Amino acid sequence: MPHEESNPACGRTLRSPSEPARSTSAVTPRADRARRLRAVSVLAVGAVLVSACSGTESSGGASGGYPDRQITMVVPFSAGGPTDTVTRLIAEPMSAKLGQQIVVQNVEGAGGTLGAGQVARATPDGYTVLMHHIGMSTAPTLYPQLPYAPLEDFETVGLVTEVPMTIVGRKDLAPNTLQELVAYVRGNPGGVTLATAGVGAASQLCGLLIERAFQVDVTEVPYEGTGPALTDLVGGQVDMMCDQTTNTTGQITAGGVKAYAVTTPERVAVLPDLPTTVEAGLPDVQVSVWHGLYVPADTPPEVVQALTDALTVALQDQNVVAAMAKLGTAPVAATDVTPQAHSDQLRQQIDFWGPVIKAASPTPGG
Repeated sequence: MPHEESNPACGRTLRSPSEPARSTSAVTPRADRARRLRAVSVLAVGAVLVSACSGTESSGGASGGYPDRQITMVVPFSAGGPTDTVTRLIAEPMSAKLGQQIVVQNVEGAGGTLGAGQVARATPDGYTVLMHHIGMSTAPTLYPQLPYAPLEDFETVGLVTEVPMTIVGRKDLAPNTLQELVAYVRGNPGGVTLATAGVGAASQLCGLLIERAFQVDVTEVPYEGTGPALTDLVGGQVDMMCDQTTNTTGQITAGGVKAYAVTTPERVAVLPDLPTTVEAGLPDVQVSVWHGLYVPADTPPEVVQALTDALTVALQDQNVVAAMAKLGTAPVAATDVTPQAHSDQLRQQIDFWGPVIKAASPTPGG
């Protein structure tokens, strides 16, 4: 039977997906918006309910003294992965600018939708922030019952970085060039394993382009994040993967994996000997992963601006610039560290990836 889960401490009520909306004098604008969010499952709603009372939200809106306590920055992927790495790079200088500690919280699962859903339902006061990547633009197509609408249920804060991706294999995989890898995969249809972080993850999107370019199926092995996926690739449990330079550069330079190409039109400075997919004859395999910060819709403009200002300072920090360079990436241009530039990018990427994903017909959990 449909039921409600009351959460007085959080100031709102969450419903199971099958419950119709009710009219009640106790409903706040925030609760009304939460009701309009579609739920994937009761489990997801329950997860959000638990997180809402975990201390990452406040009982009221932000004041002019923002911030006056700790800020939680949610990463919807596993610790040690590329998005987590980028988040932790900017968290410290942002904390210094804001004058309050930023704690990174990993809420992985369901292709990043669990963590994003948690933030969508958080109190819009600036104390719960989301770092997400390209997956924010692909989720609407991949998940018909997505429990949030990216363009409606979040305020954009600013873009952070755009990271190249690399095609890598276990170090003892027979092919030594991308052309040889194509031939190897075509000669073993369905026999080559491709590690990904699950449907909607950047690694899986790159995998879709690889399969289309190789004109043959590979066996996808989904993980809860590219951190554990890369660990298994280094250990030889899977054959290949496509992942961001922020996650693979260290293993490439150390010889832990075999690198075949970078998926951008130009070579990456930190990996100068690694050819591009264009140079290797696969111009259709081009993808980079952009990251941005979000807060729940209805967050006060002055709070969003404070976070944007802190992000701007963080991306100009020379330690951050140097660390990103070692990982094969760089901060975005200063003109892109704005809510409007971020919003424009999100809208454009939703329009771009929709047809690509529909043509490939991937399914969550598959």
